[in-house]
Amino acid sequence: MVGARGGPLRLRRPGRPGQSGRPGRPGRTSRPRAGTPLLARLRVGTKLMLLVLLPVSGLLAFTVFSAVTDWGEARTLRDFRTATRVSFALTALTEALARERLAEVLVEADPDRQGVTAERDAARRATDRALTAALTAARAGAADGTGQPDVLGQLDAKGRQLFATRLEAGSGSFTATETEQRYASLTNDLLNTVHHLDSGRPSRASGRAADGYLAALEAIEAAERERADLAALFATGTGDAPGATGDPWQALEAAQLDTFRQNVSGRLKVRLSGVLLQPAGRTVRATREALAAGDTAQLPSLDRWLAASTGRLTALRTIADAAEDELATAADRDLRAVKDRGERELGLSVVVLLAVTVLALALRRSINRPLTEVSEGARALADGDLSYDMRYAGRDEIGDVADTFRELHVTSERFAAEIRTMNTAIDDNRLGHRADVAAFGGTWAQLLRGMNATMASFAAAHGRRDKAEQELESIFNLSLDLLCISGVDGYFKRVNPAFERTLGYPGSTLLSRPYLDFVHEEDRDRVQAILDRLATGAEVVEFENRYVRGDGTECWLQWSCRPVIEEGLIYAAARDVTESRRAAREQAALRSVATLVARGVPPHEVFTAVAHEVGLLLSTSSAAVLRYEADGAATVLGSARTAATEGQQAARAVAATGRAARVGGSVGAPIVVDDRLWGAVVVSAPHSEPLPRGTEPRLADFTELIATAIANADSRAQLAASRARVVAAGDASRRRIERDLHDGVQQRLVSLQLDLRMAESMTADQPAELVEQLAHIGKGLDDAFEDLLQISRGIHPAILSKGGLGPALRALARRSAVPVELDLELPGTRLPEQTEVAVYYVTSECLTNAAKHARATVVEVRARVYEDVLEVVIGDDGVGGAEPGGGSGLIGLTDRVEAIGGRLTVRSPPGRGTTLIARLPLPRSSPD
Repeated sequence: MVGARGGPLRLRRPGRPGQSGRPGRPGRTSRPRAGTPLLARLRVGTKLMLLVLLPVSGLLAFTVFSAVTDWGEARTLRDFRTATRVSFALTALTEALARERLAEVLVEADPDRQGVTAERDAARRATDRALTAALTAARAGAADGTGQPDVLGQLDAKGRQLFATRLEAGSGSFTATETEQRYASLTNDLLNTVHHLDSGRPSRASGRAADGYLAALEAIEAAERERADLAALFATGTGDAPGATGDPWQALEAAQLDTFRQNVSGRLKVRLSGVLLQPAGRTVRATREALAAGDTAQLPSLDRWLAASTGRLTALRTIADAAEDELATAADRDLRAVKDRGERELGLSVVVLLAVTVLALALRRSINRPLTEVSEGARALADGDLSYDMRYAGRDEIGDVADTFRELHVTSERFAAEIRTMNTAIDDNRLGHRADVAAFGGTWAQLLRGMNATMASFAAAHGRRDKAEQELESIFNLSLDLLCISGVDGYFKRVNPAFERTLGYPGSTLLSRPYLDFVHEEDRDRVQAILDRLATGAEVVEFENRYVRGDGTECWLQWSCRPVIEEGLIYAAARDVTESRRAAREQAALRSVATLVARGVPPHEVFTAVAHEVGLLLSTSSAAVLRYEADGAATVLGSARTAATEGQQAARAVAATGRAARVGGSVGAPIVVDDRLWGAVVVSAPHSEPLPRGTEPRLADFTELIATAIANADSRAQLAASRARVVAAGDASRRRIERDLHDGVQQRLVSLQLDLRMAESMTADQPAELVEQLAHIGKGLDDAFEDLLQISRGIHPAILSKGGLGPALRALARRSAVPVELDLELPGTRLPEQTEVAVYYVTSECLTNAAKHARATVVEVRARVYEDVLEVVIGDDGVGGAEPGGGSGLIGLTDRVEAIGGRLTVRSPPGRGTTLIARLPLPRSSPD
């Protein structure tokens, strides 16, 4: 180092005889002066050794380590206890889901079962309550800050999945097996969460209790899934028995129960053995053995299986609750033990610290004053006050420190001057300036060399920054995405060429006007709200909005923005998503129309939906689908507000040219089916406003996409009309044949019978052989007349034409070979003829099938009218197993019913009889 006058400065350690204490002052020896207190004569090291005795230090270190360990263990145990409480709530939710799963499976498998719907509703309510309780417990656990997984987020997701599963199950989209699998997926996810919550093993006792509790839950879930599977099997009477491939649930339950026995107390082992030997447990075991052996005769009924499995599961849940209590008790006991040990060790620490404090207070008076003066001098030096004078002149190390600070302020002043010179060079952009390292030595020289190296690095970084700015400028100008910098004052500060190309404005226009002027007026309020949010310092904001191009068209931009509040700027990047949004909307509209066609809705609804989707796609409220007739007229098949006169003119223009055309405020596009002009789609702007440019190609493209759907709907309508005409023609032919038989052949047979009776009366004196022959001929005529009468009734019953549907059904019931129970709630007025004929033949065919094939003992026929629909339900108690597509009889009935717009449903499970439901539409009654 260099002293204040430029000479070498050396630091000398005072305390030895003959050595000077400070430069410029007479040397002082280490011999203490008379009258100096004893403690002031001691070196600082000696004083610190007295303060921090080695044994006390070791004890304190051990105590602190133990306290930290106990605190961490207590924290772990408290987290584990909180996690177990949350897991208990999730376990209650899995139990409720298991009951709801069974109820849903029974609804899907046997919807006619008494009370099954009410049981499902009650199970759903119980599940909702359990879900609410689980959410409450999860919030409480999250409030404790235990670091557990996001149970709240998982429960929220499972709640949405449960809601979706209920909707799909209620709509009939699932079979019983699919319903059970969806609920099983929910339950498995919850059990995995329970496993994760209880996976911690803060102690051996808690770990064993948790393993036993989790094994009980897994065993119960396996039994629940077995109960649901077998309930569906017993309810439907179909499907392969699990024994054919092995019962996975039985094996899983047995494995989990073995794990349970290995980890719980003897009391619970005894209780488990008792449950398995109860009557319900024996029934379940017998059912499993029967399934494994394929002995269906030994299988219980559905009600017996549900009662046995429910009783067994209830007993298993009681054991699981006991295991839950053992787990909670173990967690609480471990936590109390750790807290007690921590309190004892803390008391010991307090005693040791008190002893150390007493010793420290004794030494304080000797150390505090000089240290205070030295610290004030150091603080003054740190604050830049180099004029502070330290008056302490002790012979200990603190005195040496005071001398060192006096010498340090001279060097620090020179060092500060070098720093000020370097800062001035940086401000003047003189990056080649370097400090004079040779004027200093030791650490001071190292610091200055470091500052010189920093200056050199700064100069190099400044050059790289200039290069990076040039590269960034190139990327900014070449980017295909829209890049801009805007201010919180509402103006663009800078935009790239892609921004100008997309919006169609020159850069000067974009920078001179508020950017809200370019936003679509319907989106300005929302964009302003987003800008206000960015002004508050939001990290990143992503959104979409519409801009108005220079040519007046709209475009959709997808933004990603980041504010820099301290600079008052917003950095943003955008992408033009106009075409992708348009394609998505067209695909959604196409899917909607295709779904309606696939569902077989009436054609007029399909055409109305097409008009509605076209109106939404082109943002207009007036659209129509037209079909060109043979005479050149255009028939409106579906519309969203009838097109105006200009729309009709556009339709004629399309018919004349075969291409999309614009007439005034209307645009039409052709519908081409099988290379012929089938019709057109016409749209009109509201209030006679012109439609945007580009509407013709957009409408033509979308019309081309939906042409197939329109053709399918039209073909379905023509097919239905053709089938109705065929059925009507058949019924007319039956009536004509019946009339011809009644008026022709039957009348001739009656005349022949009368002539024969007259001839018999004239054979009083004739031979007996002739009389017998005439009697034989008379009997043959009677039998032929009866056969002809039966045939005429089968062709078209006269009683149906004269008396209506009610008397005709009663006549069928009287002639049926199987007893028939009628329950008719028909209106007083006659129903449409085609409806009465369809119901008559459906009933006649069902009665014939019940007598010939079903081996039924009774047939029930119910008919009633509700909401302009005639519903006929015909059921028997026969052998069932009827296949709707297995014979021409049911196929013919289906064709006859669907020909008049009705629907025929057949349910015929083997061994449970056959039920046929026919629903036929009736004409709506006109209001008075």
